[in-house]
Amino acid sequence: MTARLPVFPLATVLFPGLVLPLHIFEERYRTLVRHLIELPEGAPREFGVVAIRTGWEVAAGAGQDTSGEVTLHEVGCTAELRQVTELADGGFDIVTVGRRRFRLGEVDRDSAPYLTAEVRWLPEPDGPDETADLLAARVTAVFRQYLGVIRAEAGDLTEQLPEDPTVLSHLVAATAALTVTDRQRLLAIDDTATRLRAELQLLNREAALLRQVRAVPVPLTELASPPPAPN
Repeated sequence: MTARLPVFPLATVLFPGLVLPLHIFEERYRTLVRHLIELPEGAPREFGVVAIRTGWEVAAGAGQDTSGEVTLHEVGCTAELRQVTELADGGFDIVTVGRRRFRLGEVDRDSAPYLTAEVRWLPEPDGPDETADLLAARVTAVFRQYLGVIRAEAGDLTEQLPEDPTVLSHLVAATAALTVTDRQRLLAIDDTATRLRAELQLLNREAALLRQVRAVPVPLTELASPPPAPN
């Protein structure tokens, strides 16, 4: 099944169920937010977040736009608009939550101020998976050890780790200090067991590196928080 979506290129990877706050300052994305706000009640207020592969998406200055130089990764995730705060300068602070994964099709750069694209929805697990359940227990244990290395105060936070294997796999992918390339590879994996297996390898690799250098290469902020309740 396909659909057409507004597309927001970012230097990050969004996962289903994870919160993504954004400060909207460019006029084209202000237009996008206004479009979403004005949709009829009950219509999905979502846009596609796709990680930038190469290039720089933000306009470089007045009369100079580098968006044509950007290339995007093939798999993204929709961001559902949950909270909007309009600012005095006409911009917005918004809170979004990742909803569903998609594969990017033909991108249209001309028919709207922002990019739009044909997308194909990717499958999500819809039933119990014994292998995923077993792997989730191992990932939880390794992730707690990893957090113990990367931050001293991780003890209380790890109690919040979800039991659902798919939710856990997305949380680990979004929270661990991974590169965009690593995160993108995890997002593109369709089944939970394979994603969890890949995360075990990445977590063991990262923990080993941290123990060797005794330094954190990328600072973590907070564990990804649950989505805010709909208004």
